[in-house]
Amino acid sequence: MTLQIPTARVFVPLLNKARFKGAKGGRGSGKSHFFAERLVERMATEPDLKWVCIREVQKSLRFSSKSLIESKLRIHGVSHLFDIQRDLIKHKTGSGVITFNGMQDHTADSIKSLEGFDGAWIEEGQSLSARSWELLEPTIRTEDSEIWATWNPDQPTDPVDAFFNEHADDSDVILVHADLHDNPFASATLWQSYKRDRDRALKHQALGDKGAWARFLHVWHGAHDTNSEAIILAGHYTVEEFEPQPQWHPNFGVDWGFAADPTTMIETYLHDRILYIYNEAYGEHIETVDLPKLFSKIERANKHKIYADNARPEQISHCKRHGYPQMTSCKKWSGSVEDGISWLRGLDNIVIHPQCKNTIAEAGKWQFKVDKYTGDVLSEVVDEHNHCWDAIRYGNQSAIMGKNTKQSYAFAGRRTF
Repeated sequence: MTLQIPTARVFVPLLNKARFKGAKGGRGSGKSHFFAERLVERMATEPDLKWVCIREVQKSLRFSSKSLIESKLRIHGVSHLFDIQRDLIKHKTGSGVITFNGMQDHTADSIKSLEGFDGAWIEEGQSLSARSWELLEPTIRTEDSEIWATWNPDQPTDPVDAFFNEHADDSDVILVHADLHDNPFASATLWQSYKRDRDRALKHQALGDKGAWARFLHVWHGAHDTNSEAIILAGHYTVEEFEPQPQWHPNFGVDWGFAADPTTMIETYLHDRILYIYNEAYGEHIETVDLPKLFSKIERANKHKIYADNARPEQISHCKRHGYPQMTSCKKWSGSVEDGISWLRGLDNIVIHPQCKNTIAEAGKWQFKVDKYTGDVLSEVVDEHNHCWDAIRYGNQSAIMGKNTKQSYAFAGRRTF
């Protein structure tokens, strides 16, 4: 039997073989729908497959994935293959079964009942306790078994979130981050809710509610629920589709990767005090010889001046010889990072195109340091989640420095924040 199931591009990596598969993100991303359909597909084609759907607390099956799975069985025309009972779903022609469990109902002994299962799907993964993770992970251990997790991030220290982020580069781990912009099947009603919440958050932010924008990012874009005042760009950007206009002048900046840090090139436009972030090239562990290939993802860049981090002159030299003749070193000065942040926060708006996934992700995480004793937000910047934004600063250095350029707006002077 073969099922034809349309799949959003963001979830395609999860179709590959891996022991751990995670999808994190905001409301309306479609991550639960993807895993429900993937489970239906496997159950329909593998009659002896045994799977458990896990939550930390299973108060009622009405709030579990069971109803979603049942609807997918009907939609894809395979419900006749299954016996749908009150608390489980059984395959009629094999030993396959889907059960629904709450981890708080299990002890170290009772969890052994799941031995022999081929996989587990952890729902609401942000709520799974460390104890539950430690019990579940070694229990699901049959050959080629898989552990899936879906969650809306809360705190970066939550066990499931911490595990997947720490091991995201491991060969047996696949992690994707999705939001509404990745869901081609989202309804008009869902988009209306998104835009209404976005506009409300911007309005409340302007009225002094410093947490309004952070709450919006947490709900819809899967940002961690952290101190909103510490997020550098909270309330200063939106995510919207746009097309650069013919009269706009492109700016390109590059930040070089080192060790685990990514290499990034960002294409931006500055018009009427609004910064438009249109495209990104983003890659980890990129060798010097492969830089031109990475940057070729952004058309037109090779025809314009590109300001790159001056810390790696040998990489600038290589790119100049291999298709990017106008690449040059950016300028850095005492306080250049702070000046760049002040300039960004002083714009009327920053509009990020949805295709710039990594820039969006960093915008929700780039932050000032917080005093661990008092909780006060400090003026010092945390040197993390800033690779795209460093490239953006380099590409717009002329405006930050207040020089006359082809851009429609230049920042003059230094601002405080």
